[in-house]
Formats: sequence, C-alpha cells, structure tokens
Amino acid sequence: MKAKIVIPIGGVLLLAGLAIFYFLFLNHPSRQVLAHINEEKLTVEEFNRELDKIESPLKEMLKEEPQPFLETLILKKLLLQEAKKEGLSSPVTTYKDTAKDSKPPEEKLIEELIKKKFPHPPAVTKEEVKSFYHQFKSQLEGKSYEEVSGEIEEILREGKRQSEMRQFIAELRGKAKVEVDQILLKKISSKPPESNSEDDFKRALTGGKPFVTDFGANNCLPCRQMRPILKEIGKEVAGKAEVLVIDVYKYPHLAREYKIQLIPTLVFFDAKGKEAFRQVGMMEKEKILSKLKEIGMGT
Repeated sequence: MKAKIVIPIGGVLLLAGLAIFYFLFLNHPSRQVLAHINEEKLTVEEFNRELDKIESPLKEMLKEEPQPFLETLILKKLLLQEAKKEGLSSPVTTYKDTAKDSKPPEEKLIEELIKKKFPHPPAVTKEEVKSFYHQFKSQLEGKSYEEVSGEIEEILREGKRQSEMRQFIAELRGKAKVEVDQILLKKISSKPPESNSEDDFKRALTGGKPFVTDFGANNCLPCRQMRPILKEIGKEVAGKAEVLVIDVYKYPHLAREYKIQLIPTLVFFDAKGKEAFRQVGMMEKEKILSKLKEIGMGT
C-alpha cells in the first residue's frame, strides 16, 4: 500500500501566496532587469522612470528607439560607480535643494567626479589661438586678433575639456562589464507612428482636391512636433482637402523627385496635383489652413 503525502492546508496557502508574490511582484515586467552594469541592476521600472522625465514628443521617439537612451543611463551608472570608488558621496540636501532649478544629488555627484578628475583647465598655447584666428578670420566680422583672442582661447579650452571628458567616459565604458537584455529591450520598445504610402501620395495627386504633404521622418524632432498639428488639420479639412505624411527614409526616391533637402518640408499641391507652395521647417496651424484655402480648398 502506497503512502499518501499529506500537505497541511497552511502549507498550501503559503505556496499559493509565494506563487502570487512571484508572478505579481518579482516577475512583474517593470521589475525585470534590462541591463547589468558591473553587477548593478538597471530595471525596466528605473528605465521608465527616467524616461518619464522627458517631454513629448522626444519621449515617444526614445520609446521607439530605446537603445541610445539606455546607453545614456548606463554611462550615468558607470560615472556614479566611479564616484563612489573615488570616495565621493552625494552632497547633503538642504531646503535650497527643493527649488525647481536645483540639481538632483546624482547629477551633483557626477559633477564632483568631473571636478576631481579634471581639476585644472586644459592648457591652450598662443600658437593654437593664432592658428584658429587665421583659419576663421573671414567669419569674425573684421575683428582684430587682440579683440577676439580671449574668446578663442575659451573656445579652444572648452573643446579640449570636452575631448578629455569623452575619452575618460569611453575608457570607463570600455573597461565596464555591461550586459543588456536585447530581447527585453525590444519588448518594451513601442512602434513608430504610421505614415502614408507612396500609393496614398499618388492617389492624392489625381484626387481632385488640394493637399499638403509633410516630407519628414519619425526620428526628426521638429517633424514629430508637427504631427499633432497635421492630425488636427486632417480632421478639420476631411472631404475638402488632404493631409499626408511621407517618410523620406522609406521613400527616398520621392524625396529626390521633389528636391527635399531639409526636413520637415511641407509641400502644398493644388487640385490638379501641381505644386503651389512649400515651406521648409515648421509651420503654424492657421497658416497651413490659410494656404490650403488659398490654393483652392472649399469652405
């Protein structure tokens, strides 16, 4: 006769509780580890918290391509780790630190590290200043060497300082042990907004209504700032005109055909599909509506 295994009801409840705790808390997506930086963890929760500090539409752009932002957070972790190795600690917070323009303790700690690593400004020779002056003399509005030598020296000094800091950070990154969960990174990234197709554009050319096309790209900040405006206009002019968004990287031949050199470029077409006007750079909503009316949009 086989012995029966009896598990007390209390044990069952304990196991159930542990399982719920694991799946709802420890295994929650926000607590998953996105990267290990010298054994220090960077979770999805921390990544999202830092991302929430950024204003739209840049925030949405970073969600779509999170790798560069993740690298920024990794470098921040490395700098903070280095600060601790150097025996530095976060400054004591006072009532003044509650002001809106006060810097977070971590940022102050990184500044202390930079001061310690680079206590003296880089040296700049007179020969370097003179060489810079002669190289850019035509752009200095006829100012003499004596008038601008001080400013040039500061420019060169800051350039050298930035170069030294980049080298320091690159060396820090090169020595670090960094492991990124690329599968998880892909899971938390969002899809970029849809743009119009080449077929949509061709139909608009023969559609018998005036339309405006925004030649831009998803990774262009001014282009993304225009999107909500164009969406509003599209709803308001539905049936009378059209509003299109063409990604110049997806359809480079269209960008070449219409001689797009800078993005965003708004190109207005009349009801016959002929270009009537173009605006390089952002354009206000009322001006877009006014231009559409000017080229034949009915009321």
